[in-house]
Amino acid sequence: MCILLTGCAISARRAPQPAQRLPPPAAVPPPPVGVESIPDAVPRLEPRSAHGNPPFYDVLGRRYFVLAAADGYLERGVASWYGPTFHGGNTSSGEPYDMYGMSAAHRTLPLPTYARVTNLRNGRSVVVRINDRGPFVANRLIDLSYTAAAKLDMIREGTTLVEVRALTPGAPDELTRSAQSPPPSLYVQAGAFADAHNAQHLLERLHAAGLASAFILSPLEGRSRLYRVRLGPVSGVAEFDSLAARLAALGIRDARLALD
Repeated sequence: MCILLTGCAISARRAPQPAQRLPPPAAVPPPPVGVESIPDAVPRLEPRSAHGNPPFYDVLGRRYFVLAAADGYLERGVASWYGPTFHGGNTSSGEPYDMYGMSAAHRTLPLPTYARVTNLRNGRSVVVRINDRGPFVANRLIDLSYTAAAKLDMIREGTTLVEVRALTPGAPDELTRSAQSPPPSLYVQAGAFADAHNAQHLLERLHAAGLASAFILSPLEGRSRLYRVRLGPVSGVAEFDSLAARLAALGIRDARLALD
């Protein structure tokens, strides 16, 4: 299904309103036996897709700028997954969506991009090929195919906290965490400042708003040269969403998930 996005026209998987979503296909193939044994996507050099890579596009009143390259991309946030409603429909790259493939949707990474997605709650990790745009839902970072979500053990919950790291074909791909690693402490980062006074001002605003878990991580306590204002730790997606919503109400948008 295609919709026109202001500023450019691209083929979009997800329409703004649920009623405009593609109806389920007449016959969805059954899940493959042993979904865990389905191999990850294998990074390889590919040209940028002729579709889905405009300089920018607008969805639901918000403008998104497509990155010129995926090199060095690493972000943490909330992953969701999409399945039968979109199975067989066109992705933003023009390829059909296969819920049993190892693919994903991202708002700004170039299409296609290969990325390692790690579930920060259980250490499971997969490699996906990003060939679609989305998710256009607040506080969501990436939308995974059914199979990718199953391999991360997040089907039942529907969402989980993840790390997304772009991969360069031919370059070493080193796992940063494993299923045996203890879950890291996770925080919501409200801001980062070179000036300690600005960080202190934000901290006071958050405390005045009743966000008592806010604190400042100074450069001496971490590897950054910035004073980072964080809240938490957070236990999962629901708490992350709640804190992000309270920050948005204070005019602090684009809250980020951060590790200890």
